[in-house]
Formats: sequence, structure tokens, C-alpha cells
Amino acid sequence: MIPIGDEIRSRRVPVVNYTLLAVNIVVFFLTSLPGDSFFMATIMDFGLIPAQLFGGNGAAALPDFFTSMFLHGSLVHLGGNMLYLWIFGDNVEDAMGHVGYSIFYLAGGVLAALTHALLNMQSTVPTVGASGAIAAVLGAYLVLFPGSRVRTIIPLGYYMRVAMLPAAAVLGFWFVLQLFEGVLSLGAPAGTGGVAFWAHIGGFVVGAVIAKLLAQSPDRYGGPTY
Repeated sequence: MIPIGDEIRSRRVPVVNYTLLAVNIVVFFLTSLPGDSFFMATIMDFGLIPAQLFGGNGAAALPDFFTSMFLHGSLVHLGGNMLYLWIFGDNVEDAMGHVGYSIFYLAGGVLAALTHALLNMQSTVPTVGASGAIAAVLGAYLVLFPGSRVRTIIPLGYYMRVAMLPAAAVLGFWFVLQLFEGVLSLGAPAGTGGVAFWAHIGGFVVGAVIAKLLAQSPDRYGGPTY
């Protein structure tokens, strides 16, 4: 299932979400256009490497928690993340406010990356991408807008169908898929690259819990506008 939109209109301009989208896109092209050598050097220097974090000089790797979430490994990686951020981020920002959403996004990204790092402490593979922070956004969206419906592309063999599905179904399916793949990845040898499924899982859970603890709900703002 591929989400392409939702039915909730924001009450205010999501300036933080727009900024995050722009920064991620600009950073990707600034790091990839100079060539593969520069791109890989940037990934190694600013991606989060668990083995460095838990090594003798872990403090030096702490800034990588933040820099890594603005780097992406490919155009497909960037595009998928930005699609989800575009669809779900504006509504979460609307509920939390600009400052609250900014803090939430960064905190979600850090805690998501930490989840991955704790389960891969010996890995020397750099972790990059906004997906951990965006997973936190998805978790918060599910808590804040449980009754929302999401316009979704459903592949049916050689055909595709567009349908309005409950957010709980779309995001629940996404989370179960991450959990399934995450469990399978636990047996992978250290140093193996791939998708950081546990960052997605950790981010989603963190986002849902934070949203619940903040007691944010559409009712606080008079209900969502459809």
C-alpha cells in the first residue's frame, strides 16, 4: 500500500514541515551532485555509526544523531521519506504547534536512531535517513487522528486501485511490516547494510507514546477540518 494523501486539512501553514522537506531535498542534491566520492565521504563523516558511538570516543559521534537524519542514500530513499512526511507531517505540526513539532521531530529522530544503534552496537555501517523521525510522525498521527482516512494506492497484480482507507489500517500495516522485517534482521551479521527497521519501529512507538503523553487530540482544537 502506498499512501498519496489524507483527508485532513491543516488549520495553519505547516512552515516547519515545509522547511524539513526543503532541507532534506537540498542536502541530498548538495551531497550527491559533486560525485560518488564526495557523497560517500559525507555519509561516512556525518552518518551515525553505532560502533563509533559505543567506542572509546562516543561523544564525538553524538552530533551524528542530528546530521544523519538529513542525509539519504538514494533518490528513492529520499522520495519515499518525503512522501510520508508530506502527507502526515502537516497535521501533526498543526496539532503540536511549530515549536512543539520541531522538538518532537528531532527527538523522535534521535530516539529512533538510538534504538537502531543499541541493537547494532558493533555495526560499522553508517545509518542515514529521516525515516526514524518520520516514523515518529506516523505514530503521533495515528494517536492524534485515529479516525482519519488515507488515500492509498493498492497494487493488485498488474493493476492498481486507489481507495480511501482508515489511517489505522494503513499505518498499522506499515508498522506490522516493519516489525516483521525487524525481527528477521536481528540475525543479520554485524556490518551488514540494509534498512534500519528498528529505527522505524522505535520511532513509531516513541511518536505514539509522546503524542499520548502530551494529551494532544483534535478535540483540543475544535476537531480536524475535513
